[in-house]
Amino acid sequence: MRLTRIDDTLSVASQPTLAEIEALKDAGVTALINNRPDGEEPGQPGTAAEAVAAASAGLAYHHLPVTGPTLGRAEIDAFRAAVKAAPGPVIAHCRSGTRSLTLHVLAAVLDGRMRRDEVLAFGTRHGFDLTGALAWLDANAPDTAG
Repeated sequence: MRLTRIDDTLSVASQPTLAEIEALKDAGVTALINNRPDGEEPGQPGTAAEAVAAASAGLAYHHLPVTGPTLGRAEIDAFRAAVKAAPGPVIAHCRSGTRSLTLHVLAAVLDGRMRRDEVLAFGTRHGFDLTGALAWLDANAPDTAG
C-alpha cells in the first residue's frame, strides 16, 4: 500500500492488503474508508473482506464507493462526515489514492477551506494529479471559480 499523509487527520492510500488493514490499529488509525466499488479489478479484496479485517483491527469501516461518473455532492458529504466522525486518524483508499484525495479536496473547496486555484498545487505537493477535481468543480460548482 502506498500511503500519503495529508494532514493530522487524513492519509490516502492505494489498495491495502488485508494484512495491512489489520496492522493499521498499531499505527494509531481509527477508521478506514474504502472508496472502491467492488469488482473494480481482479484481486481486489472487496468490501466484505475489508470490513472483517477492519473489525478485527478495531477500526471503523466505511464503504463509500465512487467513480468519476458517480461522484456527486452526496458522496462528498458522506466522505466528509466519515472523516469528521472518526476519533483519530483516518486512512481513505481507492486503487491509487487519487479518488480519496479528490473527495477530500472537493469537500474542502465546497466548505471554503481551500480555494479552487490551490487544488492542482495541493495535489502535486502530495504526488497526485487532481485535474479531475477541477473538472468536477467546473461542471458541478462553477461558483467556486472565483
